Amino acid sequence: MKEFENELYNKGIKYIAGIDEVGRGPLIGPVVTAAVILPVDYFDERIQDSKKLTEKKRELLYDVIMENALSVGIGMSSNEVIDDINILEATKKAMIEAVNNLSIKPEHLLIDAVKLDIDIPQTSIIKGDAKSLSIAAASIIAKVTRDRMLIELDKKHPEYDFKHNKGYGTKKHIEAINKYGILKEHRKSFEPIKSIVGK
Repeated sequence: MKEFENELYNKGIKYIAGIDEVGRGPLIGPVVTAAVILPVDYFDERIQDSKKLTEKKRELLYDVIMENALSVGIGMSSNEVIDDINILEATKKAMIEAVNNLSIKPEHLLIDAVKLDIDIPQTSIIKGDAKSLSIAAASIIAKVTRDRMLIELDKKHPEYDFKHNKGYGTKKHIEAINKYGILKEHRKSFEPIKSIVGK
């Protein structure tokens, strides 16, 4: 999990930011990104791709990462931005925002599967959250941040079951859209919402 990091550390690069996003697929809410710079000698075997962890473990590791990271930056693109410029561009925009929100300027970026238009050397890694500790840490921070937002939204609109579906298009979520309508936080460019809006 530190192969990419160690290669850079060996070249004398100290500040490496792992970057990941969460929320590209859901029908509602923002895409959330995180950039995390870990100390050179840091390792915790519990940190892995957030998708492989339970909610309880993610919450625990969120605190562990926040305590140990040299810097953490969060970026977001709202559903309006997603509808305006498309999900990929909105993701990149949020990733650059996360980097800019770091308190330390990174010397190198390790990014999960995309390339960013930013003046910092970078390595794009396919399935990076399973191959890099820094990206895995970023995936946990981004996931917990977004999930907490959806849990808050669930309190306002419990009939959509956001607490459980986290905004993905589950049967219950789609049924609620058909019964109660579309919320301002819904992504109007995503199906089936696009077709419902177009009716």
